[in-house]
Amino acid sequence: MEETAKLFQFEADFGATLRCIPMFIRFKLDAADLKLKMSQWAKFSLEDRRVMGEMPCETEDEIAAYRLFLSNLVRERTGETLSNLPAGYDLEWQGEAVPERVLARADEIGVVISRDQWASLLPLERFALVKLVRSGHEGRNFPRALKEFGLLQ
Repeated sequence: MEETAKLFQFEADFGATLRCIPMFIRFKLDAADLKLKMSQWAKFSLEDRRVMGEMPCETEDEIAAYRLFLSNLVRERTGETLSNLPAGYDLEWQGEAVPERVLARADEIGVVISRDQWASLLPLERFALVKLVRSGHEGRNFPRALKEFGLLQ
């Protein structure tokens, strides 16, 4: 799926170095039920990060291969064990209805997101919006993402 291998414009400030985990890789991590710590990501080379981004992670076999690759990479680079996400973690983006926390955050900046608008977004775009409203996440990228996705003029 081509949509899962791109940096968004709102991620451009770290795109060249991949110092932060981009949404398309976070999408793959969630698909594989993996939790990667920033301290682990920081120990990866740029090439490690590129390989993570290029590896497919959609079918059961691809997900298994991704899990194995990343588990080995974390062990090699950090000496740590990779953690799993809880089952069903953060799947709000998959629903037909706009998640409440996305609606609430959009409302704070005067944006209304309709069900039709939500449905028209790519899965990776919906995923990104859900992640951007999580507590502790950099809030400045939420309006940028809304604009990039055509939801804010």
